[in-house]
Parts: sequence; structure tokens; C-alpha cells
Amino acid sequence: MNISVKSDYALRAIFDLALQRPGHPIRIADVARRQKIPQKFLELILSGLKQGGFVESRRGAEGGYLLARSAEQITVGEVFRYVEGVKNKKSSLKQQAADPFREVWNRAEQAISGVLDHTSFADLVRDWRDRENKYVPNWEI
Repeated sequence: MNISVKSDYALRAIFDLALQRPGHPIRIADVARRQKIPQKFLELILSGLKQGGFVESRRGAEGGYLLARSAEQITVGEVFRYVEGVKNKKSSLKQQAADPFREVWNRAEQAISGVLDHTSFADLVRDWRDRENKYVPNWEI
């Protein structure tokens, strides 16, 4: 599965916002620094994600971006499909019938979509925090 840089950055930006306290706008510069995303590119990505209803922005000194919905309500699959756009893989029936791998690719695509569509950003945050906490050194003697 190929994931464009734009999709990777968009997913990382949403993940970063999901990690933050809900209802508190986060500056683009902070997300860019934490996720190692060029700030100008991130501005374009967040603008697109705003149009898609995934994030909202607040102006002013205390402004920034925040999730438009709870992290529980946003799935990796819907963000990925939005950023990548709908891609038609139409080919002639003759080509489809002659492709011995067509059904395998269809099943693989359905499996991937199933995982992405059933993984919310809240799930990712929980998993990430669990992994991070698992490796915190314990200096007790």
C-alpha cells in the first residue's frame, strides 16, 4: 500500500491534535515541530482538513487548530480517503477478467479498509500512550 507524503502528514497532524487536551487550539508551529512536518506544507494540509470537517481553527493569540469532532469519531480510513481523494480503478471488463490476481487484490483492499475504518484516532492515542508508558524506566530500588 502506497501512502503519499501528504496523507502521512495529514494523519500525523490529526494524531498530534488528538493527543492534546480537547477544546484547546494548538499552534501550527508546535504540530510541525513535534511531527517534523514542514510548516508551510502543514498549513496547506490543515486548510484542506478544515474544509473536510476534520479540524477547525481559531484566530488570535490563543488560536490554532483543534479537532472538529472527538478523536473517537474520526477514523484513519476516512482521513486517508479524504486526503487521497477517490481514485477510480476502472479498467475494461476484458482486462479484469484476464487478471488472475483481481480477487486477491480486492480482498486485500477490503481487509486494509476494514482495519483503517475501524481504527479511530482515540484508539491510536490509547495504543501509543500504552506503549510509551510500558517503556518508562522505573528507578525504584
